[in-house]
Amino acid sequence: MIRRRHDDLETDQERPSKSARKRAAEDLQQLGEELISMSEAVLEELPLPENLRDAVLAARRFPSHGAQLRQRQYIGKLMRKIDAEAIRAAVRTRQQQQDAAARQFKRIEQWRERLLREPEAALGDLLAEHPQADVARLRLLISNAGAEARGGSAPRAARELFHHLRDLLAAVSA
Repeated sequence: MIRRRHDDLETDQERPSKSARKRAAEDLQQLGEELISMSEAVLEELPLPENLRDAVLAARRFPSHGAQLRQRQYIGKLMRKIDAEAIRAAVRTRQQQQDAAARQFKRIEQWRERLLREPEAALGDLLAEHPQADVARLRLLISNAGAEARGGSAPRAARELFHHLRDLLAAVSA
């Protein structure tokens, strides 16, 4: 029987378990797969080392499943050698920005729909929230968009109303 010294036991307890190391490696490989799915323009914005960026771009070019699998594993290996927290933070920040933009878009769409459905009540609520809004311009845009919707023509006025609402709500957010 081999006796272990007390110092060796302490070192084993401080080191992460094999399961924890595997979970961390799988997490990094998953992050690498997210990088593969991103556009080249987005990759340029991220703080990636050159060899990792090249590996991610190369992964898109491989036609066979086996080659792609090996490349994803290679990307995971590269990710384990670097500090991936900066990359993860940049990806998280980008995702939060996209989520905020989607929420803002939905909010603008809801205002536009409501202004077209019930113009007077919605306009009163919008002006209560945003007293600096140009009432005459909003009334004209709502009228044009409503007539356009009834006439079945192209939604040019509805887009113009959307853009005006976007600018109005962005001025308040900024």
